[in-house]
Amino acid sequence: MTPALPTQRVDRTAADASATAWALAARGGDPDAADHFVRALHGDVLRYVTYLSGDPQAAHDLTQDTFARAFGSLHRFEGRASARTWLLTIARRAVADSLRRAAVRPRIADAVDWQAAVERAQPCGLPGFEDGVALLDLLEALSDERREAFLLTQIVGLSYEEAAGFVGCPVGTVRSRVSRSRAILGRLLREAEAEGAFAA
Repeated sequence: MTPALPTQRVDRTAADASATAWALAARGGDPDAADHFVRALHGDVLRYVTYLSGDPQAAHDLTQDTFARAFGSLHRFEGRASARTWLLTIARRAVADSLRRAAVRPRIADAVDWQAAVERAQPCGLPGFEDGVALLDLLEALSDERREAFLLTQIVGLSYEEAAGFVGCPVGTVRSRVSRSRAILGRLLREAEAEGAFAA
């Protein structure tokens, strides 16, 4: 992973400031600002809930749920944190609630061979699908804290300072978790490549 360039950080800061301004304007009832707010942060929320939930098929519903919750509590948003940080906090709660509901919901299958039916329903054959599955498998090897720090900084694009504020720990802890995650993922990739070469 290459570190973010200074210009990228400036662009990110400006984008966060714009999204926060749009959220505040939307709170005041501006429909155009609400539209800009959603467009500015939709991709970040979608990526975040996809990796947190581990379920790409549910990601769009979770993203919708996140924005529905955000607009329901927008009157309380005061801009003390960036709109993105605030929204990702809501997204994390939406995913946690979804996982909790799924854990208590009974699973019913009409098919005799339900495992084959599930496998046929998976969106395989899409560009990058195998890479995405491989990444999800690798991320499962990380502890929850390391995975979240890695996702926030390397996938969502938060700075270490923003991620630290988001998860409520010191910046050094986030740096350490990301560094350790990179080391673990690098080792797992090398092992997988070696196994693939050996099998070939």
